[in-house]
Amino acid sequence: MSATSPVSTDDSPDDPLARERAHLAASRAALRAMREDVESLDIKDVTANWVNAVVLTRQIEDRVKALADLADTPLFFGRLDYLHTTQEGQRFYIGRRHVHDADGDPMVIDWRAPVSQPYYQASRQNPQDVGLRRRFGYTGGDLTAYEDEHLSDPSELTRTSRLLQAEIERPRVGPMRDIVATIQPEQDEIVRSGLSGTVCVQGGPGTGKTAVGLHRVAYLLYAHRERLARTGTLVIGPNRSFLHYIEQVLPALGELEVQQATVDDLVAHVEVRGTDEAATAVVKGDARMAEVLRRAVWSHVAMPTEPLMVVRGSRRWRVPAYEIEEIVRELTDRDIRYGAAREALPQRIAHAVLVRMEQAGEAPDDRVQNAVARNAAVKAVVKECWPAVDPAKLVLRLLSEPEFLAEHAAGVLDEEEQKLLLWAKPARSVKTAKWSAADAVLIDEARDLVERTHSLGHVVLDEAQDLSPMQYRAVGRRCSTGSATVLGDLAQGTTPWATQSWAQALGHLGKPEAVVEELTAGFRVPREVIAYASRLLPHMSPGLRAVESVRENPGSLLIRASASPSALDEDVVAACRESLAHEGSIGLIAADARIAPLAKALEAAGLPYLSPGEETTAESRLTLVPASLAKGLEYDYVVLDEPAAVVDGEPDERTGLRRLYVALTRAVSGLTVVHAAPLPEQLGP
Repeated sequence: MSATSPVSTDDSPDDPLARERAHLAASRAALRAMREDVESLDIKDVTANWVNAVVLTRQIEDRVKALADLADTPLFFGRLDYLHTTQEGQRFYIGRRHVHDADGDPMVIDWRAPVSQPYYQASRQNPQDVGLRRRFGYTGGDLTAYEDEHLSDPSELTRTSRLLQAEIERPRVGPMRDIVATIQPEQDEIVRSGLSGTVCVQGGPGTGKTAVGLHRVAYLLYAHRERLARTGTLVIGPNRSFLHYIEQVLPALGELEVQQATVDDLVAHVEVRGTDEAATAVVKGDARMAEVLRRAVWSHVAMPTEPLMVVRGSRRWRVPAYEIEEIVRELTDRDIRYGAAREALPQRIAHAVLVRMEQAGEAPDDRVQNAVARNAAVKAVVKECWPAVDPAKLVLRLLSEPEFLAEHAAGVLDEEEQKLLLWAKPARSVKTAKWSAADAVLIDEARDLVERTHSLGHVVLDEAQDLSPMQYRAVGRRCSTGSATVLGDLAQGTTPWATQSWAQALGHLGKPEAVVEELTAGFRVPREVIAYASRLLPHMSPGLRAVESVRENPGSLLIRASASPSALDEDVVAACRESLAHEGSIGLIAADARIAPLAKALEAAGLPYLSPGEETTAESRLTLVPASLAKGLEYDYVVLDEPAAVVDGEPDERTGLRRLYVALTRAVSGLTVVHAAPLPEQLGP
């Protein structure tokens, strides 16, 4: 691989950098022309009505947005020169979206196209017919350098790409950005895996699992656009701060239709105003609750006690109780939802009446059957045998009535677990109840028992290790007929119900056949920092492999002890000032209980700060982050306040150590740990 080309100011035809700049300028002009062509479309003569006009107008607006030329984003980041097989003599520029000239010839190839894959996969051992792979360096949107790799030249030495390393280490201000220019071969294989299969990615800090998941969505939308346009896609994150952090990645790749939500958003059938003790939340999140709810829902079905008499005109039609019972039993034996069976019951009873009419010589049609199904006597039987079930009221009753809970939890939950579920002060109604987040998941389960949940084509579930079994079931319902990308790190599980194994989690998700891939190469967190954090692994996640960082960054870890507890705040502020002297974003991470005093200290020192979810800018780069919200976020430099307080802020030591592991691994360039109390002994050599 040749050294990085120096920045050239020579615009002569023989200057390679000048030619590449010219191609960039021409490509931008072509993209602008593509956008202008869409903007100039006249739809007056092709829309039959105002509905079609509205739909088509929106599609045009979305297309214009997708063709936006982001000034600070390179239009292409690589080039492939093929040798002598299927693409003989062809040269392709690889970028975030397809760009063609006025004749329809490609000027930039979408990174997701098959012809682009060798950019990520080709190697000296397997060149895939690529003679030259060129990487480009940019400052803002201006092309400033390039690097060449001659894959067919055995005499050329293999070296680490300086441009690739620079792109990975580029300071990050603002939301998360895409990684299309730096996707590694093992990441690319996951990104391009098929739509039909579910993939679970186990990846430690800095391995790029979140980016891989988002880029897989972008790839699937490219490869299966029509199908996913019908079925829909969804990205699920742990909290709003995280979703805000990642929300610009897909739009930057031209994908505007992917929805984003938290699990709490998915199950927001009631207003959540309460919280559960950890032990109670663990029981409510246990997969056994699904059986308790199933029993409770279907317990409403009852057998008829009297025959049915339907009066039509001067005739009376009698259906004996045993025949109605046969209909009810047949419906209960079928694998359909409670609500669907309830809707079928009156039609089945009406059919039994029509059989009698036909036997008496009448010729009833479908209109007669529908009229009989709506008959008051039939409605009364349905109400008696198959009453409507309100999911929220059902859960309210389970949590309020010991006898009702005991009846349906018998043999499933023991007495102590049942006591944990029962409210000390039962609510009077669904609206007045102080529902917890775990309660909302139970209601969602009950709703699915009554009426099938709509399934999407593909769901990405990030930070999955923190979900309870019942939350996995809630997500699984949203992709029961589709596929999923599950992303997480077992070492970062920080809830009392955190996932112990991916096999268990995927079983609860309804995807036991999913392939589990492991990313162990770290590209974000410096080697010195990840090695320090990995000291915690044997104490919190025995057997889990430590991340092997590919980034050497000497001096990236600083451990500072304050002279006394009273000096801690001042020392933390000083560390923040030092970090702000560097380029990029700064995260001050602390135990939740320490956020208020640190906020006062920053204000007193005249240091403005943001809260998680607020977008960093060049003028405002410091974010004060509670440890409970740090997961999934990245900062160029991190100041970690009082590690012992982070551990002590959790209900048990294992969870505390995992929370500390998360906090220690948020830094991309440097970490400063400031402490007054002794460091946790698990961080010892």
